Amino acid sequence: MVIDCHGHYTSEPAALLEYRKQQVAALNDPSKAPGPLRISDDEIREKLEPAQLKFQRERGTDIAIFSPRASAMGHHVGNGATSVAWSQICNDMIHRVCNLYPRNFIGVCQLPQSPGVPPSNCIPELERCVNELGFVGCNLNPDPSGGYWKEPPLTDRWWYPLYEKMVELDVPAMVHVTATCNPAFHTTGSHYLNADTTAFMQFLTSDLFKDFPTLKFVIPHGGGAVPFHWGRYRGMAQDMKRPPLKELLLNNGYFDTCVYHPARDRLARESYSRRQHSVRVGNGRRSKGHRSGDRTLLRRHEALR
Repeated sequence: MVIDCHGHYTSEPAALLEYRKQQVAALNDPSKAPGPLRISDDEIREKLEPAQLKFQRERGTDIAIFSPRASAMGHHVGNGATSVAWSQICNDMIHRVCNLYPRNFIGVCQLPQSPGVPPSNCIPELERCVNELGFVGCNLNPDPSGGYWKEPPLTDRWWYPLYEKMVELDVPAMVHVTATCNPAFHTTGSHYLNADTTAFMQFLTSDLFKDFPTLKFVIPHGGGAVPFHWGRYRGMAQDMKRPPLKELLLNNGYFDTCVYHPARDRLARESYSRRQHSVRVGNGRRSKGHRSGDRTLLRRHEALR
């Protein structure tokens, strides 16, 4: 089985995007608040069939771990209530996709994060998505401020209530930022990769996994800069008197191969003993699959094999 561990809903119906525009406009003018979202199953199919489903068939992947469009999570927009409402709408759409195509998609949820709001605020939505919608993980944004990095590191105890719930539910998180509002960073060209690299370094310098031995993270986009500089990180760990990287991180950290280039894909696979496969839809570009040796995200869906 070839598993795409990093799929986003990038072919959502136009009505969902319009709903978000109205929701954002209503922050300044409540009269512009959107009405109930109305999207038919046929509208979902019409957008998915020539996009994600077509690429699955062409590239030979069997199933995608599927979450809302990352750049549209927009945690820096509005406040905590805005994020809760938008996350619920997006997660419900993922649930509908998974119900329409249960052999093609398994859900991962967007968390209702917001700058300065404790991560514990996300627990009710995580519980809803796992216990009621059957999702198998979540996307965790280490920088809800959108490029200004105002939150504590992922290894800070500020995040611990959420981690406790993840462990209780036995679900992993993919470390994934959303769009940046900082003009110094391009969203996909630098902000995403900065966050991936930053998360890895935070984990390297902490004892987070001593406190949570079964906590699992996926660091996407090939791990940012990490595979190019594996020797650098190995040397820093050594100089800091940290355990070897394999012992320190690779029982809890997984890395996808979403790199869009064969040479770097090989480098990523050679650097990591643990990896997850991703073929990711991005402007129609996909990279050929690799069979993953670990199916942590699919434990709840063994029957689909």
